[in-house]
Amino acid sequence: MPFVKKDTILSTKKDSLLNIKSDSLLLKTKDTISVDSLKPRETLEDVIIHIAKDYTIQNAKDKTVTLYNEANITYTDIDLKAGIIVIDYKKNSLFAKGIKDSTGYVQKPVFKQGNQESEQDSMLYNFKSKRALIYGLKTKQGEMFTYGEKTKRVNDSTVYIRKIRFTTSDKKIPDYYISTDKAKLVPGKKIIVGVSNLVIADVPTPLFLPFAYFPMTETSVSGFLIPAFDTGSSNRGIGFQNGGYYFAMSDYADLTVLGDVYSNGSWGTRISSNYRKRYRFSGLFSFNFENIINGIRGFDDYSKANNFNVRWSHNQDAKASPNSRFTASVNLGSSRFFRESLNQFNVSQTQNNTLNSSVNYSKTFVDTPFNMAVTASHQQNTNTETISMTLPSLTLNMDRIYPFAGKGGVKNNPIQKLGFNYNMLGQYLINTTDADFFTSKMFETARSGVQHKTGTNTNIKAFKYFTLSPSANYEETWQFDYINKEYDITDNVVVTDTLRGFKTYREYNMGVGLSTNIYGTFNFKKGRLKAIRHTFRPTVSYSYRPDFKDKYIQEVQQSALATDLQQYTVFDQGIYGGPSSGLSNSIGISLNNVLEAKMAPKDPDSDEEDEKITLLNNLNFSSSYNIAADSLRWSSVSFSAGTRLFKDKLALNFNGSLDPYQVNDQGRNINKFNPNIFRLQNANLTANYSISSADFDKSKKDNQNDNKNGNGANNPVDTMGANIDPTNNQGRRENNDKNKTTKTELYQSKIPWTLNLVYSANYSNNGVLPGSVGVHTLGFSGNLELSPKWKVGYSSGYDVKNGAFSFSRFNFSRDLDSWQFNFNWVPFGSISSYTFFIGVKSSTLSDLKWDKNKPPDRRLF
Repeated sequence: MPFVKKDTILSTKKDSLLNIKSDSLLLKTKDTISVDSLKPRETLEDVIIHIAKDYTIQNAKDKTVTLYNEANITYTDIDLKAGIIVIDYKKNSLFAKGIKDSTGYVQKPVFKQGNQESEQDSMLYNFKSKRALIYGLKTKQGEMFTYGEKTKRVNDSTVYIRKIRFTTSDKKIPDYYISTDKAKLVPGKKIIVGVSNLVIADVPTPLFLPFAYFPMTETSVSGFLIPAFDTGSSNRGIGFQNGGYYFAMSDYADLTVLGDVYSNGSWGTRISSNYRKRYRFSGLFSFNFENIINGIRGFDDYSKANNFNVRWSHNQDAKASPNSRFTASVNLGSSRFFRESLNQFNVSQTQNNTLNSSVNYSKTFVDTPFNMAVTASHQQNTNTETISMTLPSLTLNMDRIYPFAGKGGVKNNPIQKLGFNYNMLGQYLINTTDADFFTSKMFETARSGVQHKTGTNTNIKAFKYFTLSPSANYEETWQFDYINKEYDITDNVVVTDTLRGFKTYREYNMGVGLSTNIYGTFNFKKGRLKAIRHTFRPTVSYSYRPDFKDKYIQEVQQSALATDLQQYTVFDQGIYGGPSSGLSNSIGISLNNVLEAKMAPKDPDSDEEDEKITLLNNLNFSSSYNIAADSLRWSSVSFSAGTRLFKDKLALNFNGSLDPYQVNDQGRNINKFNPNIFRLQNANLTANYSISSADFDKSKKDNQNDNKNGNGANNPVDTMGANIDPTNNQGRRENNDKNKTTKTELYQSKIPWTLNLVYSANYSNNGVLPGSVGVHTLGFSGNLELSPKWKVGYSSGYDVKNGAFSFSRFNFSRDLDSWQFNFNWVPFGSISSYTFFIGVKSSTLSDLKWDKNKPPDRRLF
């Protein structure tokens, strides 16, 4: 029987053993071996294609083919690679195993069929029955790795395994595994096991399960969600949390229904749904409702409350419709939901006293200057429990048009530059409270109206260096409700009635501005500083607006004295208020300053360009003088200044106002100037600074991208820390790299860290009492990596004025490769709490976890 180092019969596309025309071994005139004798047609369904690196031995007598070193067999949808493969045509079977060399047992058989793949020490496969006997199995189903000592493959859909281990750890020696004596595996669908034991680091634990079921489907399937046992709240008793059912409704949407129940009668439910349609839209909807009971019925400390929260997020794909867009961001519910919730420990929301929602549809009308937007919005103050909603708000805008522009849109003279714009805003406004929310009473005080605005302006070059900008604006307001006041002589009060009807008023104003730019450059001959440039932009403006309120004023008697009259207009409580009162004939003055520097390169011989540095981002002053006023004609002088230092890492902002007039004993301005010209009314200073260990690493400085937004936070972190969410099975901490294993490296003396500082202070002086500092705080937050897998996050602050620490939060996390550890701690304050979690990262075994929490005090007030 011939053999060569490399099989010469492999030049053909298919197995030469089965190709009479191209393989001389199979020519009947020279070899008695026939195709019919090697391949029973009733057994083999396709041609067997084989290859080997070292040699192929064909045994015509025993009807076997032996492949050695990097052997590969392809048959129908089967692809087998191994060190040694023996094909037996008599028994319609093949045997595969690895090769031993100086490095050990290598080239273990890798068996692929369809999208299923497994690795084993050795295997025996029968072509006719399609059964296999496998020793030392290693296969992966989704996120699950399966190891078995002896495996019997009954068919393509059923595998029985003895001495099996399951794990999501991809290490050669797994971090953990679930051990069992026997199991049934249906590739791509499920794994069913008997009595199993959890083993961590090859050490058996006392944790046993009588049976287990692991779904392995690539698509979502419906199923029960196991609840967690909770003993963390003594005032609610013992209970179960987050138990329910998951509905895999379709490829586009799902539904999760969860519930909580406690021994004192408290309960809650959460309904959430994710939906997505590729290239069209995606979103998330959730509804939370909780019936919270504290104390025992009949006792003084007994209380009961119903809280709810609704969230909806919807995004439209930009490709779906280029000229229209629909988006939604809804967060509404009970004001005390996040402070009293049984199950939502959202620290950021407890520190935030506002809830906001917006549902918006916008459309651009092609080939016209018009666009429109319809918005339903909601603003809620959780401290005052007041709610304001617009249902809806309609906006129609016309982009600026130039009707007198020249041919081709040329705008050379003031007439051609004359532009017009138009804006319409219609609203239906509801102001209510938590108690009246979703009741008919919330609509009783609703207001509605439409406001139209249009204007025109142009600019003219004056005296070569100046720009003259005249403008005129017109405004018309429609209101569909108005008020009427009458004096009630019986109760001696003024009664205000809200009436439905159409009322309107109109306003207009006009003005002109004169501005220019003045540049000053100071050059330096020594050092790296080459020049400093000062840009000065003065603006003088004049505006005129008549007194529109005077002709709408009505009077009503407000006491028993007939001459004691109160003035009002029917528009005073309207959605846009009443017309402007008082004649305005004023001159405005503003001064803007920018200071920049030009620095030469550190190396004078380099080809680098000069570096431009902003020394002073802005230094602005503004005030106005009302010619029509009989006194107090000057307004306060507003000022603001801002700059960025240390390569934009430090951002400083300072603003305030200066009052030119004196005040009386009641703190009201009188028509006398201050002897010191100005009195500082108020001032605010904020500073943001961010620094990290990378700033001191010279090897990385060249690759760093400095933050240019001036907020002083190159690596901003959530100052509230991570949210504690018991419904999140991945350690209660949002982490996009939750399944990523961190590579361990020795830090030696280097420990990466980040630090973000926020300083804020304000000052006020009413002219009567000595000036005082209101807010004076220093906030700090950041991260510390004790090792590549140990991270500590922190956020806190110090109130300098009151001498106390503000809200503080600490987060400890440990990457345990296939496991995750998190500890979140709020050490003091009204929401003092902690959560402890350790569990498997993989969603397949998300119930393999241990968590413990101490929620904040949920006593109702």
